[in-house]
Amino acid sequence: MESNRVEYKRELTDGFEREAIAFLNYRDGGVIYIGIDKDGSVVGVADCDAVQLAIKDRLKNNILPSCLGLFDVIHEVREDRDIIKVTLASGSEKPYYLRKYGMSEKGCFVRIGSASEPMSGRMIEDLFARRTRNSLGRMRSPQQSLNFEQLRIYYEEAGFTLGDRFAANLELLTEDGAYNYAAYLLSDRNGNSVQVAKYRGLDRYDLIDSNEYGYCSLVKTCKQVLDRLEVENRTATRITSKERIERRLWDTVALREAVINAIIHNDFTNEAVPKFEIFDDRLEITSAGSIPEGVAREEFFAGYSIPRNKILMRVFKDLHIVEYLGSGMPRILRVYPRESFIFTANFIRTVFPISQEALALEQKTTVKTLVETQGKTPDKILQILRANPKLTLAEVAEAIAKSLSAVERASSKLVKAGKLKRVGSPKGGYWQVLEDGNE
Repeated sequence: MESNRVEYKRELTDGFEREAIAFLNYRDGGVIYIGIDKDGSVVGVADCDAVQLAIKDRLKNNILPSCLGLFDVIHEVREDRDIIKVTLASGSEKPYYLRKYGMSEKGCFVRIGSASEPMSGRMIEDLFARRTRNSLGRMRSPQQSLNFEQLRIYYEEAGFTLGDRFAANLELLTEDGAYNYAAYLLSDRNGNSVQVAKYRGLDRYDLIDSNEYGYCSLVKTCKQVLDRLEVENRTATRITSKERIERRLWDTVALREAVINAIIHNDFTNEAVPKFEIFDDRLEITSAGSIPEGVAREEFFAGYSIPRNKILMRVFKDLHIVEYLGSGMPRILRVYPRESFIFTANFIRTVFPISQEALALEQKTTVKTLVETQGKTPDKILQILRANPKLTLAEVAEAIAKSLSAVERASSKLVKAGKLKRVGSPKGGYWQVLEDGNE
């Protein structure tokens, strides 16, 4: 049966674009079947290849803005007859319209119930205003004196050279030739930063460390956040007589994909930035912007969602930070369930719990090390901190039955000797053992 998301057409007719536009403008998109009558009976298509080519050609040339990447045309067989299924996603550049009629009531349509109806002038104006306001490509950069040396370096490392026309080629200019907001985000200096915060406990009451990464190219910001979380994603290790057991706090592939997704798909038009928060039992990643209910959410989990910021996606893909469109979500779902994602009207939050296996392994390793530690005080300090770099000097002193002052003197000598290093803040940092050695 036809519905708000399904349209049957006996054959490809002149009204096909109207139906396609209505689904592009509809919040959940839709599907058009060619070769099925209005009553649902299958009549089939005589020449599938020719009809498929015609459909793709008409979608490409008769609809504006471009809907490339928003549709899929496939051949199916029902009741031994060939039919064509055209799937259309909800577009991010509404309103879509017929090229020959322009952005008018004759050219714009939307799905209402099981029918495609003309849009009112007010609806067209509202959608266009929202599109203009919410598109990084159309928003003018608050600064026009921008430099892109960082971006040039990243492109050179990826094997590309940015020529004189790189701003136009990467779509970093508005229609009147000014730098757009995407250019601003990718420039060497801008006003955007990303926060990585760490709390003691399970809530936001006791903040022990907070760092901002940014005010530079968004590519550099992304790499800085990835590096910081790589440090936080420590490895718990235990060596037995049979094997070496290692567990990370979070799956490394899923963590990387979640960080990149949060940055690329963040709604920067509202001047909101992604946020990364570490608690004793979990990591929370929050990005601005959300998705509608229903099928769009299924598409989100399947990796079919259209990127919010196409320009940023293209740059990150050029630099091999993103492999291909939609690859991140399936990788995350291999490890973490759908319930890890929380949707609100304005935000998407990803919650990754800390691996209980890693915590248990870490605890066993620490206890084992404490029991077996022998030798002089510096040796004991290095051995314990290698097993658990998060321990405080007071905890080390208690574990090896030495005074705090003795441990502080020994650790200070180890630091001066280049065998021990403190990374991060006194409260939220950790110890790094650089090499083995004796006092």
